[in-house]
Amino acid sequence: MDGVDLEVLRKSSEWLASGKRVLLVTVVKTWGSSPRPPGALLAVREDGIVVGSVSGGCIEDDIVERSRREGPYITRPQAVTYGVSAEDARKFGLPCGGTIQLVLEPLTPESRIGDLLEWIEQGKLVARKLDLKTAMVSLAAADAAATLAFDGQTLTTVHGPRYRLLVIGAGQLSKYLAQIAVGLDYQVTVCDPREEYTETWDVAGITLVTTMPDDTVIAMNLDERCAVVALTHDPKLDDLALMEALKSPAFYVGALGSRANNAKRRKRLLEFDLSPEEIARLHGPIGLYIGSRTPPEIAVSILAEITAVKNGVSLPAGANVAAAKEKLGPSIACATS
Repeated sequence: MDGVDLEVLRKSSEWLASGKRVLLVTVVKTWGSSPRPPGALLAVREDGIVVGSVSGGCIEDDIVERSRREGPYITRPQAVTYGVSAEDARKFGLPCGGTIQLVLEPLTPESRIGDLLEWIEQGKLVARKLDLKTAMVSLAAADAAATLAFDGQTLTTVHGPRYRLLVIGAGQLSKYLAQIAVGLDYQVTVCDPREEYTETWDVAGITLVTTMPDDTVIAMNLDERCAVVALTHDPKLDDLALMEALKSPAFYVGALGSRANNAKRRKRLLEFDLSPEEIARLHGPIGLYIGSRTPPEIAVSILAEITAVKNGVSLPAGANVAAAKEKLGPSIACATS
């Protein structure tokens, strides 16, 4: 789930624990253009303090006013719609006449926000089901394909780490990549059996393992919401991970290195039990060409490409590092080579 929305749940839990009334707002459906997608969260404390976002700001202002005016009288969840008319769209700042449907839910201890957070912190993907008529809430394990559903009576939202990222290598670039990936709401695992690298690893919120890369890939049971990036420049480590990852359903598998090194890597991978189609899935040199030279810039480049693949965006010719190098040749320099 989005890191901003996780913060909404955490704050909601804190406010409830302190005895404050809290209204949780969930985007359940949008028509036309909308600043925030279904599932986005906003919480309003009884004194008007807010965390999260469901629009560009105008709807938030109206919800705060509604909460202050009706707060004590909102005893059951309810669905509201903004932007049905052109006048409302202009009033609430919805672009291009967009419309947004929200569920307003007054939270109580029975809302199970604390339980939900425990599941999320354990790395579990969980479905929270809310009955608007009774305000009853249930939690259950969800699979990776689960999505938000609302039929007017029951709202099911999905929370937890939707995507996982496995990074092979615990070097300097890996630290920047891991930090940014956490901000993008990935559950990040860094694998490096080399003690000289793991001894100085100091990035919080990341799972660090020292097992062999191929064993790690197998143990993680990669699915279509996983990405794997090999960054060590050491074939003994990178190739081990890649030969298993390319056989998995992972949506992205990439390796750092120059065009020449990646060509050699592809030839080596043919010696393993991999088909040409599986090897063709390998991204390398990885990243979008943005003139990256420093480790933080290279990390941005790599995650930009991963994000594009995750979102199903077709990149223009020459957008990635490999294509840019092919086109511009030795006239460009890029630290990803």
